[in-house]
Amino acid sequence: MGPGVWFGRRSCVPLTVLAVVLIASFASAASAQATVSSGNLVMPDRWDPSAGEAGSGIPALPVVYPSPPSGRTLTATAAPTIRFSDLTASDAWAKDGIRFVAATNDWMRDFAANADGTYPFRPHAIETRKYLARSIVRAFAPDEAPDPSIVFPDLDASSAWWRYAAVAVRHGWIARKADGSFAPDDPVTMIMLHRALVLALGLQPAAVALNHLHTRAGTTFRLPAGFGTTLLGMRLNLRYNAPTGSEAMDVGPTDLMPRTQVAYSLWRATTQPSWSVGDLLTQYANIELPNLGPRMLRIVQWGIRYVGYPYVWGGEWGLSSPEPAALGGQPRSGFDCSGFAWWLLRADDNSSWKVAPPRPYTGWALPQRTSADMAAMTTTRIPYRHLRPGDLMFYDGDGDGTVDHVDTYIGNGYSLDSSSTPGGVTIMWVGDGWYRQHFKFGRQILPMP
Repeated sequence: MGPGVWFGRRSCVPLTVLAVVLIASFASAASAQATVSSGNLVMPDRWDPSAGEAGSGIPALPVVYPSPPSGRTLTATAAPTIRFSDLTASDAWAKDGIRFVAATNDWMRDFAANADGTYPFRPHAIETRKYLARSIVRAFAPDEAPDPSIVFPDLDASSAWWRYAAVAVRHGWIARKADGSFAPDDPVTMIMLHRALVLALGLQPAAVALNHLHTRAGTTFRLPAGFGTTLLGMRLNLRYNAPTGSEAMDVGPTDLMPRTQVAYSLWRATTQPSWSVGDLLTQYANIELPNLGPRMLRIVQWGIRYVGYPYVWGGEWGLSSPEPAALGGQPRSGFDCSGFAWWLLRADDNSSWKVAPPRPYTGWALPQRTSADMAAMTTTRIPYRHLRPGDLMFYDGDGDGTVDHVDTYIGNGYSLDSSSTPGGVTIMWVGDGWYRQHFKFGRQILPMP
């Protein structure tokens, strides 16, 4: 199927899963972000307006459980009788993932059973590189023999961890340290986690292209570490998007990963629909922006710094310092769709909105805060074919006649976008599929040069 395939009406926020679930005992803790099926797609049928502008961005990728080797259908009775001793109600959002990666499969069944037969999962422990290597290899290369020529000064070949480290490094899923060591007990960040899963899924060509983002004339950009795989991991829905009121759970690119988030990401990576990787290769493997003038180059350079930042309803703040109370005092840095448009384009107001510097340009008049209000103030509606880099793009995600999403066009079918799915900031392909189908009109913000 082509890029940006639309799976039907869906809210931009977490939904109750409506599906046949893998483990009956955890049905009530189904993922708050993705629809679930066993080989078949299951569509949500209701909206939750409590976590942002309804319809804000592309629908989430469905969860598609792979068929067991025997061809049996996954059912509750087919699931292993493994119970975890340390999961609580606060872990409900990750329980489907934990069950799949540590009970149905042994990829993250990392600790010995308790005397009563239950297993500890240690959901809030920060994952380390040796455990990540083992889970990725168990999931994607379980029978692969290690290359004996791969050695580490801090991990002897006699160690039970060496095989997993060697295979992961051989594939580039996990990188050595600068001194050649593996650092098995170092913590895992979101950047590391997305790299491992994105490359294991075969998206290296797209990651390489994104890491060499350039204009037609060859102008390049200063990119954050792990840019390509972080962006693609977002597009694969690997990062859990916490609901409104729980944004403290959200993680950004450099944050350390608790085992709950690792389990969620591994689950999402191993239950992708068959077309998702191909779509992303089509959209990004040959990415190139048009030639851009100095001000648009500054806008793009500023915007790509925030790829991987989480979607935060009502969020418009990307600095590490707290957002001013006059703007709402959001719980962590991150953006909703119109907040990111503000972050990119809105001029300082000589009051609470002061972002330049560090933003390297002053910005332009954009007082409206929501996508609907921004759209309502459009004097000349720009059709898609006449969009210019820097124009706002407005969408009606649910078809009710009201604009509910906005992003900033950067040319050649791409925009700078923050959506509740994929859960934050990306360079989004808008040239066809859902974004093109739901595009209504553009609005010029930058004056003509």
